[in-house]
Order: sequence, then structure tokens, then C-alpha cells
Amino acid sequence: MNFEITISPKVKRNLDTQSDKTIERIGLAFRKLQKNPFYCESLDIKKLSGFRKDYRLRIGKLRILYTVVKNEKLIYVYKISIRGKAYK
Repeated sequence: MNFEITISPKVKRNLDTQSDKTIERIGLAFRKLQKNPFYCESLDIKKLSGFRKDYRLRIGKLRILYTVVKNEKLIYVYKISIRGKAYK
């Protein structure tokens, strides 16, 4: 069973400013993430320390921060930003 991905309104506005190539890479990563948000060989996923349910996905210089709600099969993407600003 696949997880459902929900994207915050702020992230949607941020995606509008990205290039078509970047959006394509993010879309491919999201499709893989839906199958398993905790681990994928072809994706760079790490659990954020100090948070119970938060993870980060690295795509080049971008960091995608998301929360996993396991019992609802939900992935909530709350931030997409470049490396230096993602964790602030």
C-alpha cells in the first residue's frame, strides 16, 4: 500500500519557482517516497535527529522535509529549501 503525499501551501508556492527539470526530479522522488518514506536505495533519506516522525530527502542542493503519519499512511511535506536554509 502506498502512502499519500500532502504538500503544504507554502511548499506549493515554492515549487512554482523551481525549474521544470527540478520539478521532474522532485516528482520522481515523490513517487518512490510513496512506496516507502523511510528507506529507498536510490534516494538520500535521513531521519532528523530530535524529531520522532520527521525526515529529510536530499535532491541535489534541495532538502525536502517531511513528517510521516504511519497509521494514516500519510506523508506531509512541510518545507523545500536549499541546504543552508532548510533547517532554520
